Amino acid sequence: MRIGLLGTGPWAELAHAPALSLHGELEFTGVWGRRPQAARELAERHGTRAYEDVDGLLAEVDAVALALPPDVQAELAVRAARAGCHLLLDKPLAATVAQGRAVAGAVREAGVASVVFFTARFQPEAEAWIAGQAGRADWFTARAQWLGSVLTGDSPFGRSPWRREKGALWDVGPHALSVLLPVLGEVRRVAAAAPGPGDTVHVVLEHAGGASSVLTLSLSAPAAAAGATVELRGGAGVTVLPESTQGAVPALLRAADALLAAARGGHRHPCDAAFGLRVTEVLAAAEALLDGAGRGGRDAGPPGARRAGGMPA
Repeated sequence: MRIGLLGTGPWAELAHAPALSLHGELEFTGVWGRRPQAARELAERHGTRAYEDVDGLLAEVDAVALALPPDVQAELAVRAARAGCHLLLDKPLAATVAQGRAVAGAVREAGVASVVFFTARFQPEAEAWIAGQAGRADWFTARAQWLGSVLTGDSPFGRSPWRREKGALWDVGPHALSVLLPVLGEVRRVAAAAPGPGDTVHVVLEHAGGASSVLTLSLSAPAAAAGATVELRGGAGVTVLPESTQGAVPALLRAADALLAAARGGHRHPCDAAFGLRVTEVLAAAEALLDGAGRGGRDAGPPGARRAGGMPA
């Protein structure tokens, strides 16, 4: 499969370009970026070609990996899908629900495969744990803490304008939701959302199966307090998401495997654009509460897609 890379930022440099170069079943065809010089430098380091015209790259590949801010990713993902390209997307899928629906709709209409790179879903330890917990129906509650310090340290990701604007809810919130949704089920309602120190947010979710979950998300935590924890409590006791022994590049290689399998087999991957849209809807509902747009909780599903009692269809 010929694949191109859209994006030249730190995530493209540290994860996407190395993974595309290493994958044995991908031909890393070229790089496009909003900064042509950065695209040329990244392409040269990985022995591929820089494209000045994004449509020129789309015309010469079977798939694209996107490492771009969510609003830019959404626009170009629609363009790529309509050009017949399979999509290896980053989280969050989009910056708004409308953008997310446009991506999911373009993927569906074009009949292309899509995979959204939620890191934990492509790490073997986490993947096995999620599969094991998803088979139980007696979960009572969950606690997810995803705490980073990229806005308070010298991380290159801390200089990202979209992260500074959207904060932890949209940056690390997708990671927490990607773990909780397959285990506890659909989010029926975002019951509460409140700010904490810096960009920290606390979100309370009601799940369709009856369980509740509480998320604490931050990009501005002290370095000594940073880390990710997901804890489930139910009839079987307590279980905690295991730490991964692998970094981003091996996980991206597994995500590329998933895209290849979906493209060849014609089946949907669980972390496809439709799932990315579902996560975007929950994030937007929480953001509305934080902005004071909601009172007493907010439904997290698409309009017209609810059963009686507010359950997602």
